[in-house]
Amino acid sequence: MSASPTPRVLAPEIDPDNKPKGPASYFPSIEAKYGRGLQEWLDDVVSRLEGGASHMEVVTWLKTEHGMGHGHANAVVAYAKAALAH
Repeated sequence: MSASPTPRVLAPEIDPDNKPKGPASYFPSIEAKYGRGLQEWLDDVVSRLEGGASHMEVVTWLKTEHGMGHGHANAVVAYAKAALAH
């Protein structure tokens, strides 16, 4: 069995003693509400972005296919896009 490839965008480590700012502030509630780890969401989002989908196409996909709220979906996509831009 081969090792999993390193994700293109790594989920940040959230320090529970220091509330994160920006899109990352949504991440703890995203994991709790939608039952998947943030790295899974980021991997799916990055795959779609790299496949040519626009920001809003990926947000819409998260909302319609996974029931994610707009703010949560936008936060994941914005974080992924910012990380890919570096």
